Amino acid sequence: MRRTPHLPACLLLALLAAGCQTVTSTYDRLLGASPVQKPAELPVLRSSVTARVLWQGNVGSAEKNIFSPSVSGSIVYAVGASGQLTGFEVATGRQAMRTDVGQRVSGGVGAGGTLVLVGTPKGEVLAFDTNGKALWKAQLSGEVLAPPRVADGVVVARAGDGRIYGLNAADGKRRWLYQRAMPPLSVRTHAGVTLARGMVYAGFPGGRLAAMSIAAGNVSWESVVALPRGATELERVADVASLPLTDEQRACAVAFQGRIACFDISSGSGLWARDMSSVAGMSTDGRNFYITDDKNAIVALDKTNGSSLWRQDKLTGRGVSGSLAFGRFVVIGDFEGYVHFLLREDGSFVGRVATDGSAIITAPVALDFSSFVVQTRNGGIFAITVQ
Repeated sequence: MRRTPHLPACLLLALLAAGCQTVTSTYDRLLGASPVQKPAELPVLRSSVTARVLWQGNVGSAEKNIFSPSVSGSIVYAVGASGQLTGFEVATGRQAMRTDVGQRVSGGVGAGGTLVLVGTPKGEVLAFDTNGKALWKAQLSGEVLAPPRVADGVVVARAGDGRIYGLNAADGKRRWLYQRAMPPLSVRTHAGVTLARGMVYAGFPGGRLAAMSIAAGNVSWESVVALPRGATELERVADVASLPLTDEQRACAVAFQGRIACFDISSGSGLWARDMSSVAGMSTDGRNFYITDDKNAIVALDKTNGSSLWRQDKLTGRGVSGSLAFGRFVVIGDFEGYVHFLLREDGSFVGRVATDGSAIITAPVALDFSSFVVQTRNGGIFAITVQ
């Protein structure tokens, strides 16, 4: 978590001394540490899907960063903390590109069109072409913790101080800047922005969700996901610390120590909301939401009204990642590098695949209709296929 100016190490020690289980559990998940709470035993599989590792590679340790692969066309890109940026062919895992970015990386990979983007602790956005050639760099106001994104000729990048920048995709020059007041205490988040239909959707500390145009950064609407509650600053943290989800009708987000809420995508007016706490975020299959909450449970909600469908809580203490809704399954990772398959209809466990034994912190990323990819804390890139 962060105080302005942020002091994450000191603040974390203070929280540990205070015995705040919710917050320390959140840190365990983000940092890939062994949970304080005793991990649950691996659930028994009553039936099993046919799943296997299709190919694997390595890009170097993520260290204390939160990295996820990015897919563009037929290539999946990934990076390690030391700056090893690699592109793998989706079908075979063959290296299609590999370059050393020349400095440490903190913001992960965002790829689209002809650009591959990473962020640095020095607050720089670095742009490369698909062959690994350096194109430009842009300076932001703070460390880049989230992957930059690109659409409609604009790179959208988020600085650690909450500012969001719109950069010209051709040369990195600033086109617009969005900033807002920050609360005194907030979750240190590696979530960036969601780009969809010419708009940028971003969640903020204090439980806000904003929609702005990609072209100019003009705010279309801003709505409240969750209001801070409690007597202390710590209790009042209610931050949107994961990516919003959108479709043609709604934009939805979930807040830490707050709620999940959906809004009309055109006006920002509220559609429904219910209490929920998550930093891992959610996925959707078009009908339902699948949220990893702060107790390591996976919760399924009806997308149209937020009603509960099922809750799977047999991975307590296992540092569960965000989810991927994948065909008939909901796929998640854990702190020992296992990939779990849950049946979409009822949340029952139907499969499990081991990777390299280190934590899977971020949600799996779909490659195509039959495979997806995960990145581990030790830098392993695993493409997994299921039939």
